[in-house]
Amino acid sequence: MRAHLVRLYDGVDAAHSFVDETGAVFDCIPVEQQPALRGSSERVAKAPDLPTIGGGTEAVDEDEIRTAAAASPETGAQRKDWYGNAMQGPDGTIPMRRITLTDLARFPSLKAFMRKGPGGAGRPPRAVEPPTVPATHRWAHAYQNVTNGGGHSFLNLWRPGIGANQVFSLSQHWYVGGSGGGLQTVECGWQVYPQLYGDAQPHLFTYWTADDYGSTGCYNLSCHAFVQTSSSFSPGMALGPISVPGGAQYQIELAYWHTGGRWWLYFNGTQGSNAIGYYPDTLFGNGALKTSAAEIDYGGETVGTTSFPAMGSGAFANQGWQHAAYQRQIGYWPPQGGAMINANLTPSQGWPAWYTAQVNLYAAPWSETLWFGGPGGS
Repeated sequence: MRAHLVRLYDGVDAAHSFVDETGAVFDCIPVEQQPALRGSSERVAKAPDLPTIGGGTEAVDEDEIRTAAAASPETGAQRKDWYGNAMQGPDGTIPMRRITLTDLARFPSLKAFMRKGPGGAGRPPRAVEPPTVPATHRWAHAYQNVTNGGGHSFLNLWRPGIGANQVFSLSQHWYVGGSGGGLQTVECGWQVYPQLYGDAQPHLFTYWTADDYGSTGCYNLSCHAFVQTSSSFSPGMALGPISVPGGAQYQIELAYWHTGGRWWLYFNGTQGSNAIGYYPDTLFGNGALKTSAAEIDYGGETVGTTSFPAMGSGAFANQGWQHAAYQRQIGYWPPQGGAMINANLTPSQGWPAWYTAQVNLYAAPWSETLWFGGPGGS
């Protein structure tokens, strides 16, 4: 584990550091010194604007739906940490969440730290349908088998509690290609994962694999994979504020778009300035995700051992607006380019006594919407 930290940080110069609301330290390092680029001659790509998503007027009271980000209402250089440090890096740097030996020591091995979840948990739901579902893994989700170059949704933000014998709860996107040992994904969302982050807050995350979660894959910037381009936002950052049952709903906007040999990740907007970074095609060799994905999947996932935590708000899907978790305005981009196409999702709920999923089609801008969640169980 110590050797892994040396590989991550050897020769890195932190121009500036700050502490977020959870106490995590972010080091602002030269963009070329991040793990995915160190020792490489690759130049950081410039993020393009996303293709057309669509517009319209919000279908709910604008006072009741708001954008969540890092837990302060201020953004960029205006945001200050407890010590008065700007929560943004100088030009030419990126904020990278510091990984410590204490973080690694919460896991039995470096391999366990890198994995999406224990015991095979975290794989795309459609890749592990019963009877092969790991005993540690539950979900409520909706999917579509369609060739795509990424997709989009808004996700409302919750903070499900993680108790004893429970591991994590999340809301996420999966973009999936290949099968068997050649299964490949790029993923993003928010998750509450105390073992990984050391706190009980929701965090922005990315994940990938090129070989069915075998020898490849890691969260965020914890290995030499994701290339971060944003100087303001970083995978692993805590998110807030949290949605209020029966009250204000706070949401984030996420999108992946495959273009120019990269899977670009966008956060809270569709302009190039909203891009956080990308996974380069080279990670996927000659596999499916080198050119496109074959499936889009959205929803919630929980992991536990003898009991499973709440998903989303803890409310079932039929509780709807201001109560259930949602992902709305779900769509995908055709790999050949062009405007986003509304998804046509099939819901799946393998444990309806614990978690449910429901898909509704509304007028824009809600469009294809997934409601999901539940209290969990044992």
